[in-house]
Parts: sequence; structure tokens; C-alpha cells
Amino acid sequence: MYPTLSEALRGWAATRPQAPAWIGRERTLDFTTAAVAVEVLAALLEPWRERGVALALDNGPAWAVCDLAAWTAAVPLVPLPPFFSAAQTAHVLDDSGVGAVLTDQPQAFSNKGEARPLGEVAGVRLWQVMLEPSAPPLPAGIAKVTYTSGTTGAPKGVLLRREAMEAVARSLVWAAGVEAGERHLAVLPLSVLLENIAGLYAPLLAGMGTVLWPVAKLGLRGAAGVDAALLWSALQRAEPDTAVLTPQLLRALVTETERRGPPTARLRFLAVGGGKVPLHLLQRARAAGLPVYEGYGLSECASVVAVNRPGAERPGSVGRPLPHTEVRLAADGEVLVRGAVCAGYLRQEAPPSLDGFWPTGDVGAFDEDGFLFLTGRKKDIYVTAFGRNVSPEWVEGELTQEEGIVQAAVFGEGRAHNLAVLHTTLPEPALARAVAAANARLPDYARIAAWVRADAPFTPENGLLTPNGRLRRAHIFAAYAQALERLWSKLEN
Repeated sequence: MYPTLSEALRGWAATRPQAPAWIGRERTLDFTTAAVAVEVLAALLEPWRERGVALALDNGPAWAVCDLAAWTAAVPLVPLPPFFSAAQTAHVLDDSGVGAVLTDQPQAFSNKGEARPLGEVAGVRLWQVMLEPSAPPLPAGIAKVTYTSGTTGAPKGVLLRREAMEAVARSLVWAAGVEAGERHLAVLPLSVLLENIAGLYAPLLAGMGTVLWPVAKLGLRGAAGVDAALLWSALQRAEPDTAVLTPQLLRALVTETERRGPPTARLRFLAVGGGKVPLHLLQRARAAGLPVYEGYGLSECASVVAVNRPGAERPGSVGRPLPHTEVRLAADGEVLVRGAVCAGYLRQEAPPSLDGFWPTGDVGAFDEDGFLFLTGRKKDIYVTAFGRNVSPEWVEGELTQEEGIVQAAVFGEGRAHNLAVLHTTLPEPALARAVAAANARLPDYARIAAWVRADAPFTPENGLLTPNGRLRRAHIFAAYAQALERLWSKLEN
């Protein structure tokens, strides 16, 4: 029988009492101190078992204490991502119906209700901002509601049960081969489910220490900005065994590592997920000495579904499915997942049942050894004027394999020619050669006939990228519609 998170914390407090559990910039909590802090706060949170609480804190030991205290007290937790806009945060609070916000910045919620002091938690003065919810209480049995920004301004609340999150965390302990005494550096905000599971829950089960520094100290700027030198230096100072990055962060780290060398020899498992990783970027990372392993997951499946791992990796794939899950493909290639799936979306009808399998919306294929390869999003597949189905992610992946093509967005619904909007550092002759090289790996119906240069990178700040790195296709098309239409007119007339 596997221990729960609460049992694991108490167990490590008994067997490794002085070993570091959560390592902050100003304060480190050993397992004994962490367990006591969690129990004390859990008792204060019990009144919120029906309503739940929201959590608005930067990365640090205090975030971990609040999370595990809510877990121990069976209080549903709603993390508030720091990169959400004010309107998105207000929507989350209204939609979730939580009774309070736990925060060290009560002034940020002064228009929501009275702020009452909860005392000091791991060196942080904590407040609870009392809310007056109008929404019904959360469904019974829900441990966490994680809000995904998706492609619209109103985030959706994904309902997660504790057994689902613990199952994923156990699988990650197995996949990374981690053990007590090792160290994880949490680079992403803990309010991001991937880091919450992989950077807090999995290390706790394994008896690892987790380095929890404010994200600005790691070089993160908002949802997508990054100071590569600061990120490299943070890895050098923390000397972690494991870490998790998004593709954008990996690109920045690879560039800095090529200039300065690997930040630490101790790092042995650097997972990357949250979006498609160009194969050439993985190759650059390995050549630079970074032990990168691509994975795949989604919030609706409690984060990670599949991952490459030492001794079982296939470049270009997202790895084999983890032990807790079962993955199969629908007739149209859609990836279906069973095991650790969510309980649906808050305030929305449950999705249709597929024998317990969750329809991911991703399209993929397995190779003969069981490695999963993703080829695109089902909803993004378009049909050309010749009746051919084209997955734009597939074409974009080939384009961004070429050095100098940083981002690509492909369009061609109902057209005789596919066009691309490219963010690139290449001059025109070199760009033409790069596109030709990508086209040579594609069938004729998927090749790029012409392109438009992007005025700037696609980012969440300019509305062309979601916070987890997915293209906002409709927004990109709208931004470059006139230039694209001129090209189509020239090619098709």
C-alpha cells in the first residue's frame, strides 16, 4: 500500500527528521519542522472544508506548507497563477466559490473582502482574505481545482481528486528514478499543475528536498519571459538532481549553456513539457550536456501521462505511458487516456464517457516499441482545397527543426497552398533554404508555398501564445490576415 502525501511527510519526519524538505531563499524547513507547520495550519483551515480556499503566493516553503495543510485538512485548494490577468483571477474566485484567499499580499484582494491575519508560516506573514461567494460549493471529493487558460480569456476549472494526483506523483518517482536525499529545483510556479505534481508531490513521496525560490530569482518574467543568465546561475547555485522546464525555458537554457557550459554536473533528469519540443532543440540540449527528457501531459489527466526516461527514450517521441495510466488511440488517431483523469470541469457538463478514457484532443501514433509520437491537435487539423487533411503542428514541427526558425504558425483551410507566419532570425536567402529543407521532409500537400515574417515573437503578453506555450491560432491569423490574404491572392490567381 502506497503512502499518501500526508503519511509520507509524517514518515520522513520520523525517519529523516533533520533532512531538508523545502529549501527557501531565506528559510529551510526540515521534515520535522515541515510536518509540524502543516499540522498547525491544517487545524486553522478546517472550517473551509466545504468551500475551499484559493492560494496566492510566490514559490517558497510557505506555498508548500499551505498546499499540504489544505491536503491534510481535506480542504479543496484553488491555486492562483501569478501570470493570470486581474480579470482572469476575478473569474477564478467567482467561479470556484472559495471562501477565502490565503496570501501574503492582502492588498491585492482588498476589494474582495476583509483580510484577517493567520500568523507566520515558514517565515511569511500569511493572511486570509474573507470572501462572500455566490457560486455553489465545490463538488464533494475534490482536492484541487486547477484553472487552465486555454485559448479564451475565461479559464476553466479542472476538478482533481487526491488519488489521481498521488498516482501521477508515484509514477514520476519511478520514471525519474529519484530517491531520498536528492534535490529538485522548482523552476515553474507551483500554481502550475506540472510543477505542483512533479516538483512538490513527487519529491515529497521520494523523500527529496525541493528548492523553492521566488520565480523572479530563477529568471522568470511573467508567463513566458526569461532571463537565461539568471536561470543558468540558479541551476548552478541550487545544484539539483532534477528540474522541469517548458520548451521556451529550455531554449533559453540551451543557448546559455552553449556559451557557458553545463550549470551543474549533478543535474541528471531535466524534464521538458507543456508544449511540443522541436527535435533540433533536444539535440542541441544533449550536445550541450543537458540531460533532457521530453514528456507529455494535460491538466485533465492530473498532469503527466507519458515521459522519456533514462534507459527508455526515443527522440521525437513523448515517451511511453506512465505505469498509472492506459493510453489508446481512437480511429481518427486521437489520444485517449484512462487512469488519473479529472472529474470534469467546474460548472460545466461532464464530457461524454468513453469507457473511462479521456479524449485529449491530441492526435498521435505509437511506434512498435510503445513510444508515443504526437502529430497535432484534432481541432486544428484543416482540409486543403484538394481535400487533404493537414495537421499544422506537424508542419510547424518540421519548420522549427531548422536552425533560425524560432516559431511557426501554419494556415491553409480550404486553400490550395499552405502559408506560414514565421518568427525567425534568418535573412531571406537563408530562410528560403530552411523552408525548402523542411518542405523536403513533407509530402507535397503539406508543404509551405510562401510565408510572412512575424513582427515579433508569439508571446502571452501580445496575445499570440497561451501561458503554457500553445499558439493562439485565431489571434495569429487575425494579426497577419491581410498579409496572408495578399499571398494567397498572388498564388491562386
